[in-house]
Amino acid sequence: MKRKIILRSALGFPVGLSIGYLFTIVGSLIWANGYYSPCVPELITAMGSEINAVVLQAFLCGILGVGFSAGSVIWEIENWSIVKQTGIYFLLASVMMMPIAYFSYWMEHSVVGFLSYFGIFTLLFLIIWVIEFMIMKHNLNKINRNLYRAKRDEKGKN
Repeated sequence: MKRKIILRSALGFPVGLSIGYLFTIVGSLIWANGYYSPCVPELITAMGSEINAVVLQAFLCGILGVGFSAGSVIWEIENWSIVKQTGIYFLLASVMMMPIAYFSYWMEHSVVGFLSYFGIFTLLFLIIWVIEFMIMKHNLNKINRNLYRAKRDEKGKN
């Protein structure tokens, strides 16, 4: 388990960095009127320069990738219920995401901003969880059908 956490952490940093960069491209396409905007203006102001803001945001995106990747081992703990796995993973993800979103100025620095961001984060988490659950359920049904067919075919040979 420790080895998996370390390996996933090492892979998680570049994945988090890549996803963060992809979000800056998409965000720029939507909101920057034809310009590339690597981070929000509030972060640039807080950090004193664009390069300082970009470095901090890149580092925080990498840390976010580490946390999500390392935390994914939770889904492999077979003696935990799906409810326990989901709750602990959501707690871990929230504890990582909310401070990083705050320090990156991805959310408004107010109670309303925090609650709005947390609500959106929770909604996206639930949507992704339901999609993943449905995919796993479909795959399990497919495996069970194949096992049933194999068992039926085996009985037919005897």
